Amino acid sequence: MLVVAILAAGKGTRMKSSLPKVLQQLAGRTLIERVLAVCNGLNVNRRIVIVGHQEDKIRESLNHIEGLEFIQQSPQNGTGHALQKLLPVLKDFDGQLLVLSGDVPLLKVDTIKKLVNTHTKKSADVTLLTATQKNPKGYGRVFTTKENQVRSIIEDRDCTKEQLDNHLTNAGIYCFEWSKLKEILPNLSNKNNQGELYLTDTIKMMSLAVHTEVEDVNEVLGINNRKQLSICEALLQERLRNYWMNEGVTFTDPSSCTISESCTFGKDVLIEPQTHLRGKCKVGNSCLLGPGTLLKDVELGDRVKVLNSVIDNSKVDHDVFIGPFTHLRPQSTISSHCRIGNFVEIKKSHIGERTKVNHLSYIGDSQLGSKVNIGAGTITANYDGRNKHQTRIGDNTKTGANSVLVAPIVLGKDVTVGAGSTLTKNVPNGSLAIGRSKQLIKEGWSSKTASFP
Repeated sequence: MLVVAILAAGKGTRMKSSLPKVLQQLAGRTLIERVLAVCNGLNVNRRIVIVGHQEDKIRESLNHIEGLEFIQQSPQNGTGHALQKLLPVLKDFDGQLLVLSGDVPLLKVDTIKKLVNTHTKKSADVTLLTATQKNPKGYGRVFTTKENQVRSIIEDRDCTKEQLDNHLTNAGIYCFEWSKLKEILPNLSNKNNQGELYLTDTIKMMSLAVHTEVEDVNEVLGINNRKQLSICEALLQERLRNYWMNEGVTFTDPSSCTISESCTFGKDVLIEPQTHLRGKCKVGNSCLLGPGTLLKDVELGDRVKVLNSVIDNSKVDHDVFIGPFTHLRPQSTISSHCRIGNFVEIKKSHIGERTKVNHLSYIGDSQLGSKVNIGAGTITANYDGRNKHQTRIGDNTKTGANSVLVAPIVLGKDVTVGAGSTLTKNVPNGSLAIGRSKQLIKEGWSSKTASFP
């Protein structure tokens, strides 16, 4: 049997954030979510999150994940103290305990599987994950015998000058035999520079402690501050982009683009510079995105082109051209073969097939039919100061430049709206609607001689 315990009680003061450290995000997911995702590839019986600082926020953020258990560590007196909190919870457990750190988010499932398999194969009391660091400052040093068994782990701040020359470091990831660990935990001492109970002190008390070294040292990078967060973000983005380039996506300038882990792409997608995808995006085949484009929680069909635009929580069908400088706000749906052009904003609206909204228009809370042509500067005036109202426009209707449609209003099919009109009443099918003030001309008038009331 395998139980996973995730250490997530620390304050993370160096992050200088109102959020606990494990709720900082990488590529759209929190650090703690990323660590939990590793568990999905393992045969785990129980998942326990040890919380402390701002525990309510952590619990709330993980409400969507079923089967989690939470244990409070208060006050936070070190990693050894954190695992002491498991003693009453696992008193009847007899199996392996996998200890993960909530601020080490780049671990791969295969690496953890190798750790657990090594532990089982060698019948060890504890197996730890290690890494050889070029610059090991801040990491606990691992000291081994000639037989590659672990003698001890000494925290960076407690090392002598000679011990600091050792570059084999502790990644803070362990697989314990719980039956052995539970006998040792009560005997930990806080006689160290931090006055804390170190989990690492249990290693020298074990009969057989071994280690397995990670192949990619970047997997075990820990996050304690914003700089380290940005380093991990860059590594994760590179990992994601490389994966999708191998799947048939082209990035013109990969380093200038970011994507979330929940994004999926079809074949022959071209992503131009300075393009960013957030949340859950689904992009179809042969799409062109960017340059200078932001997508969030968007679904795009095949052969969609989006140029210098922002699309948020919307759905776009096949063969649509969007941009430049278009803003699709949440709950908008664009049907196939549409053209949404320069400086157009669409909000909570459905746009029918082959409809064109080419420039300088606002369409909000509206239902547009097919083959509608929205003239430049057309506005649906959907807000009366208290409530939002809907505009409905039938198939093949055309609005002239600078038209204002005051909702609630319905324009039928095959309607033509004269340029500069402000309409407040419904228009039946096949009609011409003109709503302008009367043009007044005074011949021979000069502002120099005119008198004004």
